[in-house]
Amino acid sequence: MRKLSFIVLFLLLSGCGAASLDDYSNTRPELKLEQFFDGKLKAYGIVLDRSGKLLRRFDVDLVASWDGDQGEIKEWFLFDDGEKSTRIWRLSKVADNQYQGQADDVIGIATGNTEGAALFWQYDLDIVVDGETYRVTLDDWMFLLDEKRLFNKTEMTKFGFKVGEVILYIEKRED
Repeated sequence: MRKLSFIVLFLLLSGCGAASLDDYSNTRPELKLEQFFDGKLKAYGIVLDRSGKLLRRFDVDLVASWDGDQGEIKEWFLFDDGEKSTRIWRLSKVADNQYQGQADDVIGIATGNTEGAALFWQYDLDIVVDGETYRVTLDDWMFLLDEKRLFNKTEMTKFGFKVGEVILYIEKRED
């Protein structure tokens, strides 16, 4: 019984203090994916382990477009060790401030909601580490700085425990 009480207390406390989209309802400029993710973009990022140690650096070229409520974001990643990868997101605006997305390496459907200048986006992804595949949950927080710049902070978890983090800066390109 004592062990069960400890587990319940731990689970309750681990949810305390979490950010909520409501915290950003009065922030501006307002983030609309179909407006920011349109045209050519460039991103720069880092991958950290669960303790905050830098594991990798990367940059991404993006091309995004929308046709009504349907969008596509093509991403070409280049990591500091020479690894290259590509992801193509197929997005849908399903309601005001509500989006869904799919990509070949994403498990199921990603879901996201915006409020003010923020987006909370969540999905599962299989990642390969040293030849082993692990399924992790990604909690993305995106914050629009202005019409040309956005920060993205992603926490990766497995069984509810943080296993890593990605920090990404995205900017619209003029060319």
